[in-house]
Amino acid sequence: QVQVVESGGGLVQAGGSLRLSCAASGTISSLNIMAWYRQAPGEQRELVARAFSGITDYADSVKGRFTISRDYAKNTVSLQMNSLKPEDTGVYYCSVRRLPRTYWGQGTQVTVSS
Repeated sequence: QVQVVESGGGLVQAGGSLRLSCAASGTISSLNIMAWYRQAPGEQRELVARAFSGITDYADSVKGRFTISRDYAKNTVSLQMNSLKPEDTGVYYCSVRRLPRTYWGQGTQVTVSS
């Protein structure tokens, strides 16, 4: 079993920054993907960034603005979000993919005002 807990989020003006943090408990290897997703109202959940085996990748919409960092020893992952835009508003979820399951945190709200 894996437990995932997020922290951070909040309200920020456009152009501002926020940092999200996530801690996972349980047996997790570097091969297991730790990722951030987000879901805007009325929209499907979408991948924002992921990190595994020393590799990181990002959705095109956040490249150059967001940075995912993973501590493989501590099973933590953070998401530094800069130059935030109103369209970045949504509930952000941390996930751990350890087959056959994907484990999710409870989500944290990010609201960017224009």
